[in-house]
Amino acid sequence: MLTKLTVSAMPRILKSVDGNDATERGAFSVDEIIDFTVEAPRKLGASAVVLRICKDGEQDRDFPFLFTKTSEGIDEYRLSLSCKELCGKEEQGLFFYELLFLRGFDTLFTSTHNQVDFTLQSHSEQRFALSVYRSDYSVPAWFSGRIMYHVFVDRFCRGEGAVTTRDDVILNKDWENGIPQYAEQNGDSLANNMFFGGNLWGIAEKIPYLKSLGVGILYLSPIFRAYSNHKYDTGDYLEIDGMFGGEEAFRHLLRCAREADIRIILDGVFNHTGNNSRYFDRFSEYGGNGAYGNHDSPYRDWYCWQAGTDKYETWWGIEILPKLNLHNKECCDFLSGRGGVAEHYIKMGIDGWRLDVADELLDEFLDQLRRTVKNASNGQGIIIGEVWENAALKEAYGRRRRYFGGNQLDSVMNYPLRNGILSFLLDGDAVFLADILKEIYATYPRAVCDSLMNLLGTHDTERILTVLGEGNDRNWEESNEILSTKRLNKEQYQRGVALLKIAAAIQYTVYGVPSVFYGDEAGIEGYHDPFCRRTYPWGKENAELLNFYRRLGDIRSNHSAFDCGDFYINQADGGFLAYTRTKNEEKITILVNRTYEEHFFELPTGSIELLSEQEYLGVVPANSVLIVKQMTKKEKTSDGIHKKND
Repeated sequence: MLTKLTVSAMPRILKSVDGNDATERGAFSVDEIIDFTVEAPRKLGASAVVLRICKDGEQDRDFPFLFTKTSEGIDEYRLSLSCKELCGKEEQGLFFYELLFLRGFDTLFTSTHNQVDFTLQSHSEQRFALSVYRSDYSVPAWFSGRIMYHVFVDRFCRGEGAVTTRDDVILNKDWENGIPQYAEQNGDSLANNMFFGGNLWGIAEKIPYLKSLGVGILYLSPIFRAYSNHKYDTGDYLEIDGMFGGEEAFRHLLRCAREADIRIILDGVFNHTGNNSRYFDRFSEYGGNGAYGNHDSPYRDWYCWQAGTDKYETWWGIEILPKLNLHNKECCDFLSGRGGVAEHYIKMGIDGWRLDVADELLDEFLDQLRRTVKNASNGQGIIIGEVWENAALKEAYGRRRRYFGGNQLDSVMNYPLRNGILSFLLDGDAVFLADILKEIYATYPRAVCDSLMNLLGTHDTERILTVLGEGNDRNWEESNEILSTKRLNKEQYQRGVALLKIAAAIQYTVYGVPSVFYGDEAGIEGYHDPFCRRTYPWGKENAELLNFYRRLGDIRSNHSAFDCGDFYINQADGGFLAYTRTKNEEKITILVNRTYEEHFFELPTGSIELLSEQEYLGVVPANSVLIVKQMTKKEKTSDGIHKKND
């Protein structure tokens, strides 16, 4: 039986690569050799240490550590582990390992809940993950230091420019107060043919506004021809929707964005099309050459059919979204091959793709897509996947995914971060958020961590202001009719604004790239889809929030520590969290106090709080966030920011 171990009896497990500390890393290049060092107190009673490791789904292998020395009651053991030897003939792989401490009368096993911290157990429990990626795997360097802005095109801005309007469209002219079309019950069919008139011309007009926020990446919801206002039911991949201004408006936006040094990323919906599309054409609006009802259609095998019938596989049972058969080479090549859709828009001038429902895309499809995008962009095109969990450990449809092995994605949407921030701000659980930050940082390649799409809200989630304002008082029984017009009361709104400022500060300062869903910075409210897709309130923004987001943009843009800087957590306890970003000589510590009392946290004298531009005096007020820069000797003697306190 395992007796309770005191802190003084717990071992330390250290990792290094080429002499550099890698203790909190769990993803390595295939060319790297990991040097493990174990410092085991004699009180532990261990006589030997063994690393037990297996490739995902395969048999265990044991690697004994070499005893190297003992000093002051601490035994030291070492082991060098070659990633290339682990992978064999392959250049990538996912492994799971644990350390065994042999004590003669029993064996103790490491067990981790966040891929960094561990306990010792009497049996094998939760192993560390070790991912190995290709030596040539890299992420475009231009991405990591920027701020992303996510636009739902129909609801952002009505711009001046030529557009076309279909006869079957409902045009809601009440931009300020119009209610999005909604179903009586969630899951009921909905035409989604109500438009508010936002277009690509309007986005181009608002480039100066985006620059005022520090935006350097513009991520657009789907813009290809489609029946719905959301455009996730693609009708024609090679045509920009006329209601958004068509190709002329898109090329204009590309030019305006490039002049402002803003990169553009498109939404790639490659898992399914609309049933009212050139390829499926259920209603014969594209000439009857589509797959539905036409067994001789060149697109027939682009979809999956029940033998001898016109019953087809859909995405999640939604009849209007027939699922594409990506096993079909012609279909796959059309989307992701040379000369296909992905390459076409890269050559037109976009800078990458966000992939809708990436979990449902085949490995072979993602492999080809990466080759195509990288070749067409001289390696500079970014590929971001929609993944809601830890993407390094993701299993989907009975198979482990290999997104970060080097052949597929550059980044993913960081939904785990959103979950952690909400738990922290609504429940006061700093430890849960810290565990998420540690786990992601330990399991993703470092370049991926620096390029994560850090979000607080998207077109698929309730507005972050609404979530934070209502908190745990949410009534989940309210009908869509009620939610369509419901707003936070004054007290809830004020609470939401205060908490959103804290949430945004975390979003902007942890590793990764902040992604702002249009209007979050302006105070837009809203419940689930479609109520989270309201129009941007031009001229009626919440000035307090907007100014705060602009200040965050300035801080992030002007401090190199937020562009690929190192990250470590100083403290996570109850409602208090502290973490630090460092790069070269710059060192910035973020202090978040989600309690109702002051918290004291010591930092070197002369440190400057960047939001207020005042000297940090060691006190973190209740329910606040501080971004504190430790001044170098040179800065302390210059006419720098600290002079404002003289």
